[in-house]
Order: sequence, then structure tokens, then C-alpha cells
Amino acid sequence: MDDATVLAYELTWPEYDRRMRDGRTPLIVPIGALEQHGHHMPMHVDVLLPNEFAQRVARRTGALVAQPFTYGYKSHPKSGGGNHLPGTTSLDGATLVNALKDVIKEFARHGVRNIALMNGHFENSWFIIEGVDIALRELRWDGVRDVKIVVLSYWDFVNDETIEKLYPEGFTGWDLEHGGVLETSLMLVLFPHLVWMDKAIGHPPASFPPYDVYPVRPEWVPASGTLSSPKNATREKGEILLQVCTDGIVRALNEEFADPPN
Repeated sequence: MDDATVLAYELTWPEYDRRMRDGRTPLIVPIGALEQHGHHMPMHVDVLLPNEFAQRVARRTGALVAQPFTYGYKSHPKSGGGNHLPGTTSLDGATLVNALKDVIKEFARHGVRNIALMNGHFENSWFIIEGVDIALRELRWDGVRDVKIVVLSYWDFVNDETIEKLYPEGFTGWDLEHGGVLETSLMLVLFPHLVWMDKAIGHPPASFPPYDVYPVRPEWVPASGTLSSPKNATREKGEILLQVCTDGIVRALNEEFADPPN
């Protein structure tokens, strides 16, 4: 059973040790969030999608997948609807940074030398980088200098050609795609039983001023919680996205992890 899984946490500890201690097996860490995704999808979309991409990439690269981070940094009104919406359950930035730092250092202690952080929640981005920076600094203090970390978000692998296919009427940008066509289409392919298109609410893309106000102003955010309409999402678009993103991530990790650790 151990050899049949790409999930590191399903292995026994001796098998995990055998596969990881020489540093040659990459480890992929999905990093998500618990955040509302409108009336038509569940709140753990940002965990499901990076975890699924991680597993698909692992099967093609020889990597293993670590247990996901299931909570992330606070939802922002302009990219996730906002932390004020019910169900969204978030971490302070320092909490995420320290948790990620600790986990990276633990993996390094196990022998892991190539780590990919698979982000599925836009607002995590800078806190992931901070956690990586501090972890690598503290590892250097301990004399560990051969850990390499790749940080990526799966949507960044969607190329212009694919955007034209998916958004023939125009693309409003990734910041307004929260609960929109991209996430909904992927969910229709991967987890169709968790998508209720009859409850999807269509509306124009959200419009925000070029500044932020705190405390946040909930009236800026569409009442649905989504920032653009998911109505044009389809399984066919999800299949295109799944292939383009998976292929792109595989190419990136094969290139970055081609050489064994020094």
C-alpha cells in the first residue's frame, strides 16, 4: 500500500524515512484557506484545488504530497470577498508565517531538500514568502544550506491563449475571479458533487475604488460573496484549466528539481 500513494502522511514512518532521508524526493505542500465561495460552492475550495493539483503533479514527478494547510491568511474584500463574511475562518499573518516556517524546518530535519509550496488562496502569497525566508535563514544558522523551495499558485500557469478560450467576452483579472469561472469550472471537473450551479448567482464583476478602507466596508462586496459571475463556468473549461495548469507545474518542478541536492 505504501508504494501506491503519493500522500506522504499515508506512509508508515519507516517508508517515509526511506523515501525522504536522502533529499532526492521532492515534497509538495498544498496551502489553502477556509473561505466562503458564494452560494454554489463549499468553503474549502482553496484547500481542495491545490491539494488535487499537488497529487496530480506528484504522480508525474515522483514527488510526495504533505498534509495541506487548511487555514490561510485573512480574506480581502477585493480578492476574496472579505473576512467579514460568515464561514470564512482565517489566521493572522504572523500565525501563518510561523506555522509554515516550523513545518519547513521539520521537513528539512527529515532530509527533505526540494520543497514546492502549492498555493490555492491569493491572500496567502506574501506570508508564504515570509515563512520561506525566515525558515531558510534559520536553517542556515544550523548549517543547512541546500534546501530549495519553489513557491507557486496554480492559476499563474494559465496562459494568454487559454484566457482567450475561457473568457471570450473579456477577462477582468484574477483578483475578481473569486468564486467565478476558474474555480467553479475546476470544481465541476474535480468535485462536481460539491457544486450547485442552480444556486449560482450571476452578476457583473465587482467594482472597487483604487484604495482600501478599514474597518472594511461590506457594502463594497457583492452580496453573493463571489466577485464575478460563475454562470459561464463549464466542465469543459475546467478540463482545459486542469491540463494547462498541471502541465505547466510539472514542467516547472522538473526543471527546478532536476539536479540532486548538493
